Amino acid sequence: MAARGGGAFASLGPEMHDLVRELYPVCRSITGDGVRQTLARLGREIPLSIHEVPSGTQVFDWIVPPEWNIRDAWVKNSRGERVIDFRRHSLHVVSYSVPVRTRIPLAQLRPHLHSLPDQPDLIPYRTSYYQPAWGFCLPHRQLEQLPDDEYEVCIDASLAPGHLTYGECLLEGSSGQEVLVSCHVCHPSLCDDNLSGVVVATFLARHLQQAPHRHAYRFLFVPGTIGAITWLSRNEERARATAHGLVLTCIGDRAGFTYKASRRGDAPIDVAVRHVLRHTQREHTLLPFTPYGYDERQYGSPGFDLPVGCLMRSHYGQFPQYHTSADDPDFVEAGQLADALATVASVFDVLENDGRYRNLNPNCEPQLGRRGLYGAIGGSRIEQLELAMLWVLNLSDGRWSLLDIAERASLPFQTVQAAAQLLLRHDLLAPCDAAPGASGPQH
Repeated sequence: MAARGGGAFASLGPEMHDLVRELYPVCRSITGDGVRQTLARLGREIPLSIHEVPSGTQVFDWIVPPEWNIRDAWVKNSRGERVIDFRRHSLHVVSYSVPVRTRIPLAQLRPHLHSLPDQPDLIPYRTSYYQPAWGFCLPHRQLEQLPDDEYEVCIDASLAPGHLTYGECLLEGSSGQEVLVSCHVCHPSLCDDNLSGVVVATFLARHLQQAPHRHAYRFLFVPGTIGAITWLSRNEERARATAHGLVLTCIGDRAGFTYKASRRGDAPIDVAVRHVLRHTQREHTLLPFTPYGYDERQYGSPGFDLPVGCLMRSHYGQFPQYHTSADDPDFVEAGQLADALATVASVFDVLENDGRYRNLNPNCEPQLGRRGLYGAIGGSRIEQLELAMLWVLNLSDGRWSLLDIAERASLPFQTVQAAAQLLLRHDLLAPCDAAPGASGPQH
């Protein structure tokens, strides 16, 4: 697989942003028809298998919850005017609110109203997945202006036995290694968190489907936490075959990249992401693994310890728009989505082309000049490709992969790979049978 540059991917940015806008109004939660509608739309872009897991199913220490679907919801004043209206914005209702139909005074309604005093013009995102409750969200400025009145409250929703739904796209490979890409599809009307991850994953799968690749790629579109736990519970042996993995989230805003390492911290995926971010000179922040965040903590739980990191731009929970109505289509940008796609494709390009080799002429360095591989004028400044050839020859003893060598030499992976290809063509190098990561130095 040869990853195209950011410029080539840039043409996809507007199409990616259009898909964000299209999916934005859909009310998603951890179960329900909103998830199904979203996955059906993604299935028009990539080959997507839809899985339904019944409510009540035991998945490790968790139980798949009842299915939640909402049709309408409002709070009306005594004049019959909708002062809070689900039809205007899906964040107005606390996700998984139990059905309710009542008339109550403001004093009794207030405990069920949620706002952000520090961000008075925004609607917060609130959930009550596992504790029966109901509620509405609204801007704090509006909350403060609600008159003392009697209000009609309606949440026309169902919470009943049904299914948890997730999508899976598998692109087969020949290497015996599998790459996992995971994103969550449970957030309603929030674009960076996480329609950006959903859309980047979808276009990445579409790109890989059209490009030659050695590894198998498994894309998961799952409800956060319970979805990853459910998939792991149903696919324990398959999951343990994961060689590399990424969770994609909050990846379409204007910030630089943030990479949170896998639980292992030095897995090939960690090295590859850090390498690409450094050598493409993209602004970035590197973070160690913590057992808090998105589904990397499920894939990295001690029973699995999968090499799955998390790539984002703004860090979840640490930007003002997070889990508010400000996370709208204008908060994400077409160019940033395309750049994220190019970046992840570059990471996978490294993993696709990494490998271990053996120097076929290990007793001192071979004479590269007579093979046309070395500068003809002695004493001149050595070129980067020539330096890369010397590094590849020196470290190709079967223990170092090309990525190891690129890191040791502080050279771009593409340069080291090009050097290896030249040496292969001149019969100075041969591939080893051992897969990358099987032995060798620790990163």
